[in-house]
Amino acid sequence: MVTRTPNPPRALAAAAFALALLAAPAGAQLAPGQPFPSLAAEGLNGQVPELGGKIAVVDFWASWCAPCKSSFPMYSRLQRDFAGEGLVVVGVGVDDTPQAFTVFVARLKPGFVTLHDSKHALVALVQVPTMPTSYVVDRTGKVRFIHAGFHGEDTERELRREVQALLAEGRKTQ
Repeated sequence: MVTRTPNPPRALAAAAFALALLAAPAGAQLAPGQPFPSLAAEGLNGQVPELGGKIAVVDFWASWCAPCKSSFPMYSRLQRDFAGEGLVVVGVGVDDTPQAFTVFVARLKPGFVTLHDSKHALVALVQVPTMPTSYVVDRTGKVRFIHAGFHGEDTERELRREVQALLAEGRKTQ
């Protein structure tokens, strides 16, 4: 009989993420209508994009998360299809080590900006409920929609509808 043991790096990463969530400051999870925290102010590693006046989809992911891997091609398509209209997709990785983050990004080659939240500052501030979770942020910096988990075509369809609605709002005010 063969006994399988869990992958130690993945088990440690999952445990560290759970502890970071438990250590988050008291308060409620970020909700629609609330401002999304500044990416520049949270000490993320990577080239933080300018979001002022743009619509953003901020996706929290980890290399040990299978649905996260599945979601990357969809976020690349969103970035490609709507960047010219003012959308910025930002993937925020929460891996403990730069190596896990770098290997994952190198393997998947996303067509959107990726940042590393190695100290779990932003993920704790936002109180992300699960991996992956994405936040759709309007042109004023307020969260409009939240997607906990990734559900393939259903998630892509919802995100496209939401992004298109926010882009249309921007056209009405111009």
